[in-house]
Amino acid sequence: MYTFSNKLKTFSFILMILGALGVGYGFITSHKSFEEVEHLLAEEAHHGGGHGEEAAHAAPAHDTHVADSHGNNDHAEVDGHKKHVEHVQHQIHNRPWSALYVAAFFFMMIALGILAFYAIQIASQAGWSPVLFRVMEGMTAYLLPGALIVLAIAVFAGDHLFVWMNPDMVNPESEHFDKLVAGKSGWLNKTGFIIRGLIFIAGWSLYRHFSRKFSIAQDTAEDKSNFKKSFRIAAGFLVFFIYTESMMSWDWIMSVDPHWFSTLFGWYVFASMFVSGITVLALITLYLKSKGQLEFVNENHLHDVAKFMFAFSIFWTYLWFSQFMLIWYSNIPEEVTYFVTRFQDYKLPFLGMVVMNFVFPILMLMNADYKRIPWFVVMAGLVILAGHYIDIFNMIMPATVGDRWFIGIPEISSVLLFAGLFIFIVFTALTKAPLLVKGYPFRKESEDFHY
Repeated sequence: MYTFSNKLKTFSFILMILGALGVGYGFITSHKSFEEVEHLLAEEAHHGGGHGEEAAHAAPAHDTHVADSHGNNDHAEVDGHKKHVEHVQHQIHNRPWSALYVAAFFFMMIALGILAFYAIQIASQAGWSPVLFRVMEGMTAYLLPGALIVLAIAVFAGDHLFVWMNPDMVNPESEHFDKLVAGKSGWLNKTGFIIRGLIFIAGWSLYRHFSRKFSIAQDTAEDKSNFKKSFRIAAGFLVFFIYTESMMSWDWIMSVDPHWFSTLFGWYVFASMFVSGITVLALITLYLKSKGQLEFVNENHLHDVAKFMFAFSIFWTYLWFSQFMLIWYSNIPEEVTYFVTRFQDYKLPFLGMVVMNFVFPILMLMNADYKRIPWFVVMAGLVILAGHYIDIFNMIMPATVGDRWFIGIPEISSVLLFAGLFIFIVFTALTKAPLLVKGYPFRKESEDFHY
């Protein structure tokens, strides 16, 4: 049985405490007054660039109006200046919510991705992977609390993340009425959002509960009945998963941009969560081996996990390019604006993540021998995880904070908070059962796996 070391447990608590303090600081400092934002924009105008240039044009109009009241033009310009400052103020308020949501979703998707990978291994009756099953089961323990946290943040944040949650958007009498958003209100409404989210989480968590139950029961069973049950529910879960994962990606990510949609988006998010989950599986496996655990896992198992890291990095790139190229080539205004925003305001993280999620894995993991070297896999894995965090960052931030983005205290603290929580829950779960599935029919084949 694995024992959760005091050092690692203390480390997880330190991460959570530092993260919580940083998140609190982010919320406190985000509540800037109208005058503070106006002063900020004036400073930016003085230095040039971004919102500051717009403020530079609007601010003199404000002064002119105060000085000599030139009439309707001055009123219009003052009103435009006021709306612009309020818009930037709202973006600044959105930042800590967005940073918290990105980190919460990132760690949740790692657990969901590895749950799907685990189900595929059982449904396909894979012979190489059973020695890693208990590590996968430990990782999936984070799914229920992690997914509930994501849903809670989304609901409490409201229109700080999802503009369609603002009731004025669907009120024809409001100046903020949006005909397109109102047309989607049959799906994009808070009640439906919560109900669907709870259905998704319930389905995923039920599969996790019963698959874990049958896995542990099989350790001491005299027949293969629990294995057969695991096989049947894995096949059923994968059908449920492929539908709910797509709908989840529409609700929890794509709807932050309610005017935009992509029919490929569900697959794109799936590729990101799948490769992230497999990467964390490799990192946790190597950590446990470094502590004298998992002696039955050899370099051939590591090689196969790294192959999946490599393969799904390529798959993610294929989907990213397919989505980007088709929208760019068709050049339809309501579609291409999604990428125009990212090229204008997020060029470094947008193109940087392609290098981290495609170019780097190609160079690091193409060679078969490199996949067997632990430190090589760890280095590639850390870059891949950072790249997919930035991928989620690029999906959320442009819609919520515009060009007010920065990877600072709110973003780093949110990652620390959920990293600490993830480590604590996962490694606590690993202590609950032996790290080897003793009664699994393909156990011997997996232990002897080599080529």
